[in-house]
Amino acid sequence: MPWDLLPLLPLGLLAGLLSGLLGIGGGLVFSPLLLAMGLTPHQALATSTLAILPTTMSGSWAHLRSGQVPPRAVLAIAAGAIAGAMVFSRAGDGLQGWHLLSLQALMYGVLALVISPRRSDSADADVRLPLPGLTAVGLVAGWSSGLLGVGGGLVMVPLMVQGLKIRVYQAIRLSTIAVCASAATAAITFTGDGRGNLGMGFLLGGAAAVAAQWSASRLQSVSETKLVWLLRALCALLALDAGRRAVQLALSA
Repeated sequence: MPWDLLPLLPLGLLAGLLSGLLGIGGGLVFSPLLLAMGLTPHQALATSTLAILPTTMSGSWAHLRSGQVPPRAVLAIAAGAIAGAMVFSRAGDGLQGWHLLSLQALMYGVLALVISPRRSDSADADVRLPLPGLTAVGLVAGWSSGLLGVGGGLVMVPLMVQGLKIRVYQAIRLSTIAVCASAATAAITFTGDGRGNLGMGFLLGGAAAVAAQWSASRLQSVSETKLVWLLRALCALLALDAGRRAVQLALSA
């Protein structure tokens, strides 16, 4: 029952803080939590996506209200995220649970190695936002959300910072919005096929939404170097956790 999650709502608040601050959806907290509660990998990843939706809606509203996100950039990255989620939201059906977790571990491990702070300290306005590149980044978010049940923020932020040369702050804002778009699309599929637990997802996501609104409004007060190194540490921890769970499932199969 959803009420069984009430003692775990502090973890929902933690997911929301990380979502608003780092441009992620919160799936990095939701997925391990739901797996620990006994859900299967498919159920946990689908329910995680449902929880990501209200979390990122709250953070996206805070970023849009700040007036620092160009509308054309929002449309470009959101379109890619929606398209990717539509294509990949059913792709995970044919994979075993340990396959999904292995893909998660691989993705996080690669990101932990490649994420690094930018040396340039140019302002957001000094960098043009390449719309085709943002659409491609959105497709990656849709793949991550639809196939793996994680919003894709941990993928998109380094792609935008290092690949598109966008400043960390702007990358985080755009990432939050793209994760929201991809999670909304994937959530429709997951709700329709019964894979996700709607009550669990929105109970956790509701708590996270409150924290995401608060942390997103304070993004600019944290240095870029701290944000990047926090992302790197999270990726390393998540790679180890997903890898451990994948090995356990593979050995028990």
